[in-house]
Amino acid sequence: MNSFSEIRNAQGERIDASFHPGEKNQTLVILGHGVTGNKDRPLLVALAEGLAARGWPCLRISYSGNGDSEGPFADCTITKEIADLQSVLDAVPADTKIAYCGHSMGGAVGVLTAVRDERIACLVTLAGMVMTRDFCQREFGDVVPDQGCMWEEETCPLSQAYVDDLHQHESTLAAAEAMMVPWLLVHGSADDVVPISDSEAAFAAAPQPKEFLRIEGEGHSFSEASYPQIIAATAEWLAQHGF
Repeated sequence: MNSFSEIRNAQGERIDASFHPGEKNQTLVILGHGVTGNKDRPLLVALAEGLAARGWPCLRISYSGNGDSEGPFADCTITKEIADLQSVLDAVPADTKIAYCGHSMGGAVGVLTAVRDERIACLVTLAGMVMTRDFCQREFGDVVPDQGCMWEEETCPLSQAYVDDLHQHESTLAAAEAMMVPWLLVHGSADDVVPISDSEAAFAAAPQPKEFLRIEGEGHSFSEASYPQIIAATAEWLAQHGF
């Protein structure tokens, strides 16, 4: 499998990616981050390293406008990231069995992509965003789009396009109901960014096969202490479903 060094999206922007080789060379786990994140977030690095050590090749990606990927951050939306993920899928050899693991908004991207693109054969969401409109109102309701920033981070302007896109999607529950692939949902009980009720609602809506892992006391980004549990649960889910 190649190094995925020249993945470009529909706009021609390069998607930065880091590949972790593994002995199961007919499989690939793609890992995506949340809003304001990138492929080098500790959780994604630890998960990729842990899965690769168990044999699964992994590819961490930064969506366009994030990390070292090209493109403006202000253009980032769930809709654009779905297209970015499909561009990444285009770069994977056709005979590869693909799983996707997404954190927060990256989880929403995975759910919405998996129901429209059969190349994703297995899904894992970590503190996955479900109620997208509610998230936007809760976190950014007092910020003026195209003037203010997300969580006062100057490098992360809140665009009108982002707000409109989250409101247009409203939630991923319809996609959850239509899910056709095995889905593991992981969420911390103390998450104050995306409440655990988001994953609980998605889990209730989704058909089998599905599994819910509640990690007591963990927040939105998860702590290092929880990484071994997340790695083990993800590895077991992949093995259970033919990866």
